[in-house]
Amino acid sequence: MSFLVALAETLAAHGVGGPADLPVPLLYSIVGATWALTLSFVVLAFAWRQPRFAADPEPAEDRRPWLAVVGLGVTAWLVFVLLGPDVGAGLRAVYIYVWVGLVPLALLFGNVWRDLSPWRTVQALIGRVTRRPDGLIPYPVILGYWPAAAGIFSFVWLELASPDPSSISAVRLWVATYAVTALVGGVVFGPRWFDRADPFDVYSALVARLGRWRLASTPADAGLVALLGTLVGSTAFDSFTGTAYWQRAGRSVLESSLWLFAFCTVVAVLFSLAAMATGGLTLRKWLVLPRLYAHSLVPIAVGYVLAHYLSLLLDVLSAYPTPLAVVKVLFVVVGHVLAVVAAHDCALRVLPGQHRLTGQLGMLLLMVSITYTGLFLLLTA
Repeated sequence: MSFLVALAETLAAHGVGGPADLPVPLLYSIVGATWALTLSFVVLAFAWRQPRFAADPEPAEDRRPWLAVVGLGVTAWLVFVLLGPDVGAGLRAVYIYVWVGLVPLALLFGNVWRDLSPWRTVQALIGRVTRRPDGLIPYPVILGYWPAAAGIFSFVWLELASPDPSSISAVRLWVATYAVTALVGGVVFGPRWFDRADPFDVYSALVARLGRWRLASTPADAGLVALLGTLVGSTAFDSFTGTAYWQRAGRSVLESSLWLFAFCTVVAVLFSLAAMATGGLTLRKWLVLPRLYAHSLVPIAVGYVLAHYLSLLLDVLSAYPTPLAVVKVLFVVVGHVLAVVAAHDCALRVLPGQHRLTGQLGMLLLMVSITYTGLFLLLTA
């Protein structure tokens, strides 16, 4: 079977693919992960009594011009691949090299998407010519991260729930829509559009803050919980579609879409409830707690993406199933442990003294539950 046929069948059946038959005992993995999270919480409760992570806004950084030139070249290559006759190459470029490759790139080298983004380059040039570098009108504060959340959901829907994820025409349409939206939004609202509304730009910035451990500086704007709930929930849904329960019956596009939306919504809602499971705050401060805690979901999202899609970036790892399985489990566990650390540090900043410990119990319970569910889906799909 040719690579093209194999890739098309894989994408059609299961997005960009996922783990299968990993040789790691499920029970041992879940018990070990639960103990790791619980012990981490106990250690933090006694040894980490003051917030240590800077929550101040990050200083603005100038773009690196040479990377902007590279970004234009990469964009030209991507357009060439998408419009070329090799359908498999186009699908792999978008689903794997861009979507999955963005994560390790941002972890290791910071928010390179900001420097590579051709839309930022075009906006900067137009702003210089029109003498309106900050756009025509201010970006509405009320929008927050909601446009980015919608963009992320539309992409994962295309990959996981659309009628034909391997349709190159559908991928071309999505990329074209994204490009036009990014250009128009950038020209109208200026660089602020990319900071809040561009799905890839926002995703790259979140992962880059994790790499520099600057998560606490993530702006707690509207839509942040929905955005991260979509990142975590969509990866869990991808694993879920590989289970025997899902595979036993054919699923309509509507049913798949509703399941995907439910996974993302449940993660966001449960996280919000866990964040607000405390007392000692005014109603206004209590309602914004989910946003203030939201950055703690970033390590979980990154851990799931690396665990779920690592072998797609590095095909050679598939030849070593046992080490690969161990690495996947470690990504999930480490992601959750880092999430517990981030949530604990946040609690020390935002909760009153008498509630700093008890106010974290709901979050710990949620972290354990997500770990159990994530490992179950990862190792049984």
